[in-house]
Amino acid sequence: MSTTFWIIIAGAVATYFTRIGGHLILSRFNTIHPRVEAGLNAVPAAVLTTLVAPAVLTAGPAEWAALAVTALASLRGGLMTMFLAGVAALILCRQFVS
Repeated sequence: MSTTFWIIIAGAVATYFTRIGGHLILSRFNTIHPRVEAGLNAVPAAVLTTLVAPAVLTAGPAEWAALAVTALASLRGGLMTMFLAGVAALILCRQFVS
């Protein structure tokens, strides 16, 4: 089997154990301290920021326009509306702006 296959399997196993480990640790507590809960609630935004920030730093006008459309859509709609508006704006801007 190829090396890529084993890398994917190892990544899947590591992800599974990370997720189940966190669940097992937190399930041992009757209550979770509000600061811990606030920190855990901040993780998705932090991960999203680490994914978006490098792309924003090297972005062109099409990407900046799509980012602005996505930000505006996030104020009015849900997650799927925001995602679809951002993707549509990026496709259109790359087609006509760049």
